[in-house]
Amino acid sequence: MTETLISRSVRRLFAGGGAVGLVLLALPAAQAQEAAQRPIARVEVTGSNIRRAEAETASSVSTVNRADIERSGKSTVSELLQTLAVDNQGSVPTNFGNGFAAGAAGISLRGLGTASTLVLLNGRRMAPYGLADDGQKVFTDLNVIPTDAVDRIEILKDGASAIYGSDAIAGVVNIILRRSFTGTTVRGLLGITEKWDGEEQNFAVTHGVGDPDKDGYNMLLNFEFKRLNDLPLRERASREHIGRIDLRPWGYSAQENLGGTGAIPGANASGSAINGNVRNPLTNNYHNRGNLDAATTGFTRLFPGAACSNFTSHPQGDPGGGCLIDAPLVYNQIQPQQENYSIFGRGTYRFTPEIEAYGELNLYSSKTKSSSTPSTVNANVGYPGGPVSNAAVQLGAGHPDNPYFGTAARLRYLAGDVGPRESDIDGFFTRLLAGAKGTVFDWDYDTSLLFSRSTVKNDRSGFLQRDVAFALLDPDDAVNVASALATSPAYAALPPGSFWRIAESAGLNDPAVYAALSPKINSHARTKIIQGDFKATREFGALAGGPIGFATGLEWRREETELEPTTGTERGNVIGLGYSAYSGARNVFGIYAEALAPVLPELELTAALRYDDYTDVGDNWAPKAGLKWTPSKQFALRGTFARGFRAPSAAENGVGGLAAFSTAADPLRCGLGVQAACSAGNIAVITSPNPDLQPERSKSYNIGLIWDPLPRASVSIDFWKIKRKNEINQELTDVAIANGSVARDPSTAEPGVAGDPGAITAVLASYVNSAQTDVRGIDLDARYTLRLPGGWGNLLFDGKLTYIDEWVRREQDGSERDFAGTHGNCDVTNCVGTPDYRANLRAAWDRGDWRVSLNANYRGPIDNVLFKGDPDGCASVYADGRPAPRNCELASFTTFDLVVRWKPQPAWEVFGTVENLFDKIAPLDPLTYGAQAYNPLDYAGAVGRTLSLGARYTF
Repeated sequence: MTETLISRSVRRLFAGGGAVGLVLLALPAAQAQEAAQRPIARVEVTGSNIRRAEAETASSVSTVNRADIERSGKSTVSELLQTLAVDNQGSVPTNFGNGFAAGAAGISLRGLGTASTLVLLNGRRMAPYGLADDGQKVFTDLNVIPTDAVDRIEILKDGASAIYGSDAIAGVVNIILRRSFTGTTVRGLLGITEKWDGEEQNFAVTHGVGDPDKDGYNMLLNFEFKRLNDLPLRERASREHIGRIDLRPWGYSAQENLGGTGAIPGANASGSAINGNVRNPLTNNYHNRGNLDAATTGFTRLFPGAACSNFTSHPQGDPGGGCLIDAPLVYNQIQPQQENYSIFGRGTYRFTPEIEAYGELNLYSSKTKSSSTPSTVNANVGYPGGPVSNAAVQLGAGHPDNPYFGTAARLRYLAGDVGPRESDIDGFFTRLLAGAKGTVFDWDYDTSLLFSRSTVKNDRSGFLQRDVAFALLDPDDAVNVASALATSPAYAALPPGSFWRIAESAGLNDPAVYAALSPKINSHARTKIIQGDFKATREFGALAGGPIGFATGLEWRREETELEPTTGTERGNVIGLGYSAYSGARNVFGIYAEALAPVLPELELTAALRYDDYTDVGDNWAPKAGLKWTPSKQFALRGTFARGFRAPSAAENGVGGLAAFSTAADPLRCGLGVQAACSAGNIAVITSPNPDLQPERSKSYNIGLIWDPLPRASVSIDFWKIKRKNEINQELTDVAIANGSVARDPSTAEPGVAGDPGAITAVLASYVNSAQTDVRGIDLDARYTLRLPGGWGNLLFDGKLTYIDEWVRREQDGSERDFAGTHGNCDVTNCVGTPDYRANLRAAWDRGDWRVSLNANYRGPIDNVLFKGDPDGCASVYADGRPAPRNCELASFTTFDLVVRWKPQPAWEVFGTVENLFDKIAPLDPLTYGAQAYNPLDYAGAVGRTLSLGARYTF
C-alpha cells in the first residue's frame, strides 16, 4: 500500500509513526486494504473547530503523541516541550529556582515569550501560574499536566487569535489528555545522576472503567507523584567552569566581576567579602578586614581572626586585596528540590446516541525549595515610591568589628553568618470542567462551564531587613535606630545599643539578633478563570471538493489576578529583594465563526473571524485565512495569514508595580574614565503599570509544503514571519540610561574624576506600547520509516529543525536591534539569548518487544553580543582584553539521550534512559544570569550524565 498525504496525516495524528502505525504496517495485505477502505475518522485539529479527515491543514501543526513522548525519555511534559526546536528565548525552566516565577515551567514559541504562547488543556484555557515571569509575563505552568494522562500534544505554529482569542500570537500548545481508558496501569520510575545525586522519584496510577460504546459511560482517574532532590552547584565543582563566578582560570579578570565574590575591582568600588571589605573614610579606598598592614590600610584596629584563610580555602590573588570565594558554587543550586502531586479525573456518560455529558477534574500540588547566596548588606532595591540606595551602609564608629574604630566606615559584607537565602514555594492548581456535546438538526455542538484557579505562597528566609541591619551595624545613628524601633518589634525587644557582630565575631550574636535581622517573610498570589462556552459545527451543500464545513461559537470568561508584595518590599526594606505586586480583574466576551471550503478536490480554502470585548482594554477583531493545494497524493502546498493580539495582563495595566534587577554598563561614567562603569553591573529597575496600555497586535504569515518523496517518508517545510506591534515592554534599560532616567548615589563618585555623578542605583521605567518585533524563520520536519528485511523490525528517522533568521525589535525612536543568534534580548530572557538554530533528531529501532531510540538535541552557536552590530562589541572580555569566550561566541551544544523499552510480557514494560549519554559539559557562558557560567538552555550539560529506570504494569 502506498501511503498518501491523507493516510499519513491520520497516522501522524494518532500514532506519530509509533505503535498504531507499526500495527498497520504489520497487517496482512488483505486486512491492510480493508482497513484503508474503512471511513476515515473525522477529528478536530488544534487551530480549527471544524472536524475533518486530515490532520495536515492549511496551518502548520506539529503533533507529539504518546509514542513520541515515550521515545523522548522525558518524564514530564515540561521537560519534553522545552527541548523542542520550536521553543526559544523567554521560556521558563523549572530549574530556575530563584526567578520571579520559581516553581513553574513555561514554553515560548518563536522566542516571543511565554505570554504570547497560549497553552490549552483539552482545547480550553487554564488559570495561569500565580507568579508572573520577570514580574510581568503571565503564563501557564506546564508542570500541572499529568504525564501518564496525556494522549497527545498538538503545537500550532502560527497565529490563532481568530480561534482562541488573546495570547496566541506565537502559536498554541494544546495538551490533549485521554478521553477514556479501561483497566489499570501502574508506573514507577527512579532516576539519578552519574554522581549519585539529584534523585528523581516518579510514580503514577491510572484506572478506568466502562466502555463508552457498550456501557455508555467511562470513568478514569489518574494519580501521579514526583519528587526531585535538589542538586547543589558545589556537587559539580569537578565540571570545569560550571557554577563558578571565579573564572580567572579561564582567562577572566577579578576586575570584570568574574574573579569571585569579594573582589575589590578599583577605587571606591568593592564586592561583598565573606569577612567584610571596609572603606577608608579618608581615601575612599576599600580594604579587607583581614589585612594586617595598618600602614597601607589606615586601620586603627587589626583583626587577625578576620584572615581570609579562616573563611575559605578558595585561591586568592585579587589585585585589590579582597577576600575571594566562589559564592554561587558554595550556595546555589542547579535544580531546586521539588515535590508534586496531581490528580486527573474524567467521566463521560452517553444519555442517547446523540447526547453525551462529560466532566473533568484537575488537582495539582507543588512544593519547591530553593536556595541562593547569602544576602549582601549593600544591595540596592526599589519600590513604587522610588529607589532605595543601600550603598551608605556602614559600621558605626563604636562597632567592635570596625577596623576604623572611632570613625564610621562603609561596609561591603556577604552575610554568611545569616545563611543562604531560601524560598519555600507552595502552589495549588484546581480545574473543574462540566459539559455536554451531541448532535441536533445536523449540528454537532459542545458546551461547557469551566472553573480554574492557581494559588501560590512563597515563604522566604535569609533576607535582611534594611532598617534593622543599618541600626545593628551603626547604633550611633539615631535615624536608623528610630526607623528600626518603629517597624520591628523584634528589634525593639533587643537591649539598646545592640550590635550585629560580623564574620569571625558572628558566634557572639544572640539568636534574637538574627530573629530581628532576618525574619520570615512571605507573599501570596492568586489567579482565577471562570468560563462558559458554546460552539457548533456542521456541513452545508457541496462544492467540487466536498461539503462546506462551518463552525461558530461564543464564550464568556472572568479573569482575576492578584499578587501581594513580599513582606517589607512595599517600602523597600528588604535588602536585595525587588518589589512585585499587581491586582486586576476583567470580563471577556468573544464570538467567532469559521468556514472550510473545498472548492476543488485538490484545493481547500479556510477562513475565520473572531470578535472579543475586554472590559479593561476595549474590543478587537482577529481574522485568519488559509489555503491548501494538493496537486498530487504526494505533494501539497499550504499557507495562512492571521492577525493576532495579546491583551495586557494585570501586571502590566493593573495596580501595583515592579522593582527588579538587571545588568548594565554606565556609558556616562565610562566616558569620564571610570573603568569599572564600562562593564555591566547590577542595577535596580523600577517599572510602573500603565492603565492606558493597548493590546499588542500581530500579523503572521506562513507558507509551506508537504512532500512524501517515498512510501513511509514525509517532509514538511514552512517559511514563517510574525510582525508584532504595540509591544508591551519595560523601557529598554540602556535607552533609559542614555535618556537619563536613572537615580544615582553621588557618594560613590570616584575622587579625582571631574563630573563623576556616582553609580546608578536604579533605572526608572514604565510599561509602554513601545516597540515592534519582526521575527521570521524556517521550520523543517522530516520523517522516514524503513522496514528491515528478515523480520528485524523497523528503523525510524525523525528530524525537526527551527531556524530564526531575524528577531528584530524596533523602538519608537526608529532604533532597532536584531537579536537572532545573539545573547539578547537581556531585558526579557535573563540573558539566555536567542539561538538561531535548534534541532531535534531521532533514530529509533522497533522490533517485537523492543524499542530503542537515540535522540539528539542541538542548540546552535550564540554570538556573545547583546545584539547584532552592537557598537560596544563583545559583551565579555578576557583579562588581556580579547573578546570572550572563544572569539566572542558560545559554542554550539548537542546532547544525546538513549532510551530503551522492553516488554517481557504483555502486561509488563521495562524502560530506561541515559540522558547526556556522552556526559558533555555545557559551554562556558559568562553573561547569562539565569544560571552560573553556563546557559540554562544547556541544563543537561551542567547536571551531567543522568540515568533512570522504570517499569509499567497493566492489568
